[in-house]
Formats: sequence, C-alpha cells, structure tokens
Amino acid sequence: MAEQFTELDKLKETLRANHETADKHLEHVSRQDVLTRIERIIQTVVSSVSKNEAPVLSVINRSNWANVRFHKSVGLILQPDASVTAHRCDCPSSANKFALILKLLSVIYKLVQSDSYATKRDIYYNDPQLFGSQKTVDSIVDDISCMLKVPRRSLHVLATSKGFISGDLCYLEEDGTKVDCSSSTTATPVSSNVSGIRNIVSFAKFILIVEKDATFQRLLDDDFCIRLSPCIIITGKGMPDVNSRLMVRKLWDTLHIPVFALVDADPHGIEIMCIYKYGSVSMAFEAHSLTVPSVLWLGLLPSDIQRYRVPEEALIPFSQTDERKINSLRSRAYITCQPAWEREIEEMQRLKWKAEIQSLASIAPYFLTRVYLPNKLRYGGWI
Repeated sequence: MAEQFTELDKLKETLRANHETADKHLEHVSRQDVLTRIERIIQTVVSSVSKNEAPVLSVINRSNWANVRFHKSVGLILQPDASVTAHRCDCPSSANKFALILKLLSVIYKLVQSDSYATKRDIYYNDPQLFGSQKTVDSIVDDISCMLKVPRRSLHVLATSKGFISGDLCYLEEDGTKVDCSSSTTATPVSSNVSGIRNIVSFAKFILIVEKDATFQRLLDDDFCIRLSPCIIITGKGMPDVNSRLMVRKLWDTLHIPVFALVDADPHGIEIMCIYKYGSVSMAFEAHSLTVPSVLWLGLLPSDIQRYRVPEEALIPFSQTDERKINSLRSRAYITCQPAWEREIEEMQRLKWKAEIQSLASIAPYFLTRVYLPNKLRYGGWI
C-alpha cells in the first residue's frame, strides 16, 4: 500500500511542513460578549425611539461581489468597508425585515443567556406564519452573525446537516457521544455541531470531497475506503451546507492531510469545488473557518474526457447557462491565479461538452473506483 501512494505521501509531507498551525478563525466570542453586542443594538433602537426618530438596522449586503476581496491563503473575505442596506421600521419595503431581525435577536439572546441551543428549523416552526419560509430564517441568522461579527455557532443556532461522511475517522460529539465513521456500507451524517467535535482519531492519508450523493454512494458500495484505506470521503450532496464545509476545515486543521475534490467536469461542479476551497460571497465574513485553500482538483478534469476517451454519447452539450457560468468563473480572481485550473476551464469551453463523474461508467462499470481514482492518487494526477 505504501508503494501505491508515493506521490500522495510526498504531498502529505509537504502539506504538514507548510500548514499554518495558528488558528485564524473568526475570533472566539464568549456568551457574555454575544449578549453585550445584542444589547448594544437594542440600546441603539431604544435610543432612536426615545428621540422620536425611526430606528434603523444596518445589514451588510452579503450577495454583493463588490463587498468581498480575494486573499490567496484564505479565499473570499469581507471588505472592511462593505456596503450595507438600511432597514427602517417606518419604511414599508423594509419594516418587515426590521421586525424579523429584532425577533431573531430576541430568540438568540434567550438561547445564549440560557446556554441552550436550537436549530434553524426549530426556530422557523415555532412561528411559521411570522417567518413565512425557512429560507428567511436561514438568511437572517447569517445576517445577524455578520452584523455581530461572531461565528454563527456563537449564536447557539444550529443548522440541520445534509452532508454525509465515511472512512477512517472516529471522534466524540460535544455531549460525549462516540461517532465511528468506518462502516463500509453506511455513511454517517455530518454533525450539526461541528465546533463541538473533539478527540478526532484518524490514520487517513487523504480526504476526498465528493460533489454528488450518487457518486458518494457508489464509492461506498464498491468499498472504496477499504480498497484505498485509510481515507475519509465526504459529500455535501451538491452545493455544500455550512456544516459540511466546517467539517472539511476541521479535519484539515486537525489531520494536516491532502484534501481532494471529485466533481463533475462542468461549470457547476467547478463552482462547488471553489466554494469548499475559497468560500462563497454570502459567507465571506466567516471565511477563515469555512475555506480550505489547499483543496486540489483530482477530477473529473475536462482534459480527462479526451485522455480517457469518454464516449461522446456519455457527454452533455453546453447550454447558454453553462456558457454564462463558465465566463463568470473565468473572470474570478481565484481562477485567474491558478494557470492549471484556467487551462482546464479553457479546454471545457473549447470542447463545448461537459461530463458527469458517472460518465466514466461508460468506459467500464468499475472504472471510477478501480482504475481512475487509484491511478490519480498513485501518480499524482491532480492540479
């Protein structure tokens, strides 16, 4: 097994030597600090009312690309002078948002004060008519986290995870529950409280991020973690949730091992990989705890389509949406700073074809797990 992973072992040693052990995550904030920051906001509102003025809550525009900048060793981070949107209680277009922010600040204050936790789903179902949708709760909780400049976990609001993990990994949950992810047939849901995980034990040589649940299940069914053991595989089931991203970051910080991405050779797959690696615009305020800048693109590379002679009938022609997305990707700083990635994206745009990971099955049923991935890992076929 040691001979199989010559290039992987070299990479692992390089990463161990270069990994920054200093924790640069968003500052740890005590419960009292969170309460104090909420009280300051409420005092501002009360002060405005006492002066017979309309209270205003300013929220950073988390969807605006102009509010972020690219830092190569971190990813997309929030600009210090990010623009804000003012939500006034006397303005019909923003009064509802103003009220919902105050409502959630009240909920969060009580949770932090009592040292208890609730999921975003719990909060929504406590008053679904008030919030209107789960998406509204999710967005405002992130707005408040950004407004208070604290990690979302400090708000005592948890999110239900959608991701799964499997492989050579054991750890303890915050409540002392032992979790063993080594089952070869059943995946373990990603924890909804990643920050509380402790006592991580693993002899994994690498972590493999898998874009799709279907591919993840295929790796499980073919005993991938046993055949190429020890390793850890994780999926966010498409566009990753925050917990899946937190988990990848925590494992990277703890184990100091290579992290690879296995995504479709299409613009959507590349963007998902970039979110794990460099983060997203909407969560740029918490980039230090969510991004893993050392993520390597293992596959499916656009150049692999011709290299492995994937049959044309297994390919999918580009759509106008794909063209727009790929042009958007090519303009982003985190792509233009990586010539190898840029060449692969240019190749995809030139071919006008995209390929899902499952297209490798058209070559042979077990080609992905028994040929493609072992060869990539053995000979260093990543960028």
